[in-house]
Order: sequence, then structure tokens, then C-alpha cells
Amino acid sequence: MTEPAIELTGLTKRFGSFTAVDGLSLSVERGEIFGLLGPNGSGKTTTIDMISGLSRPTSGSITVLGTDVLTDPRKIRRSLGTVPQENALYEELTAEANLKFHADLFEVPRKGLDQKITALLELAQLQERRKSRVSTFSGGMKRRLALVRAMLHEPELLYFDEPTLGVDVQSRHDLWDRILELKARGTTVLITSNYLEEANALCDRLAIIDRGRLVALDSPSRLRHSFGDTVLEMRTHPTPGEDIVRRVTALPGVVSAIASDGSLKVTVEGGADVTGKVVTEVVGWTSLQEIQSREPSLDEVFLSLTGKELRE
Repeated sequence: MTEPAIELTGLTKRFGSFTAVDGLSLSVERGEIFGLLGPNGSGKTTTIDMISGLSRPTSGSITVLGTDVLTDPRKIRRSLGTVPQENALYEELTAEANLKFHADLFEVPRKGLDQKITALLELAQLQERRKSRVSTFSGGMKRRLALVRAMLHEPELLYFDEPTLGVDVQSRHDLWDRILELKARGTTVLITSNYLEEANALCDRLAIIDRGRLVALDSPSRLRHSFGDTVLEMRTHPTPGEDIVRRVTALPGVVSAIASDGSLKVTVEGGADVTGKVVTEVVGWTSLQEIQSREPSLDEVFLSLTGKELRE
């Protein structure tokens, strides 16, 4: 059996009396795109810092690419490519100069370096801007250059913090294509993102953590269906109140029911028969004016697991 790219066992990090990561255990398989999601303050950044060897855990173990991070963090950092939330490019240098500086930091052999840079810039559709200063680049171009830089030393594992933060829709989808190409080449990709649409589009599996603990781990599709089969959005007269919500919630097969913006949103589990019975009951209690049916979204799963309150 192939050894996982990342293995966390009982990982805990405390800062004084505050526990940022609390007994976290999970594994990331080689060659998969793995998403680490959670609200602000959930422990994502602290977990990544420990995986990268930038912070030591209070307890637990971390193995990355077969190496114990605690015994050889330098080796891990050389095997890891990072695309941080801030691109951290040298704006007054050219794209080529940025890449050559990175190559020197990671001791990439000079022989064949120009050809490697050319191939990567072509992959990112930036070859024509090779000699241009980065300060003249758009946000999407800078993001693609940051990706190229992270790939230059041929890491086995790539980490993206908010891959498409601040870029337009076209650039976002182009970056998604580049990330999927990396997976096709066998690279393991670890992503943290607040764009759940992005996580759904890219990730083979998702781990949702909250208050330092793992609360869900599965594929995006299975996570969605764990929340229910169908979401019914019904506009009724009179506007649904607490009494209707309470009665609908008590029906067999109803996972949740809320009244919002004058509509009743009901999540149902159990297929068409259960859905039909729920609608029949609602029609008997109110005047149904409009109904729409759809699959649950990853956003709804995320909020159901982590809550809706804002966090700093």
C-alpha cells in the first residue's frame, strides 16, 4: 500500500491555555487534491504551519512524504511548493528574474534552467511577459506566476492558500485548469480555501475542521448528500412562521427546516416518496405559491457543521 503524502496523528497545538488544534488525525493520499476547510479561527493556518515545519506541535505526530517533520523539517520544506495567500513576488523584478531567484534559493541546477522556465511560463501562458516587470501584471497573471514559482523546484507536494483569491472569473477557471493538470502529473495538492465552489470543483476529498477538531472528512459529493437528498424552497401564503417550521421539522425524513426571506427551506432525506409527503403536508397547512427543488450545496453542509456566527 502506498504511503500517504501527509499523515497527521493526534496533532495538538496549544498557545498557553488556548488549544488551536485539538487531537487532529487525518491522511492525504499521494496524487490527490485535498481541501482543508474551516471558519476563521478553526485551526487551518496552525495546522499548515506544523505540516510545513514552521511550528512544532504540542503533541502528536506529522509525517510528510515519508519523513517525520519533527526530525527533518528542512527536508520537508524543500519537498513542498507553496503558493501563499499573498503572492510574495518581487514586483520590480521581471518574471524571469523572480523565477531565477527562487531557483537559487532551492538550488535548482543551472543546467537546463532556462528551458524549464520557458516550459513553465508557457504552461501558465506567461511566456510573452517573461521580461516584463511583475508590477505590470494583472492579479490573475501574478497568481499564475506564483504557481509557476512553486513548481520550479519540482516539489512532490504543493500547498495553495486561497488559490484564486482576488482574481477574476476567467483567471480563476484558468488556475483551476492548471491545478488539475498538476494532479494529472501525479503531484499531491493541498488547498485551503473559503470559496466552497472552488473546493467542490477541485478537491477529491475535503476535511472540515472547527475549533481545532475534525468534524467531517469525505468527497464533496458524499458530504453534500450526507446533509440530505433534496432541498425544497417553498414560497407560501401566509409567510411561514415558527409554528410551520416546527411542524415541518417534526415530519419523517426532514433534516432541517428554516424560514428565510419569506420562504420555507426544507432539507429532506429519503428520496421522492418522502419529498412528496413533505410537500403534501405543507400544502395542507398553507397556500403553496411556488416550489423549487435542488441538491444540497457544500455551503449548506459547511454551515450546518460549523454554525453561522461570524468569527474573527
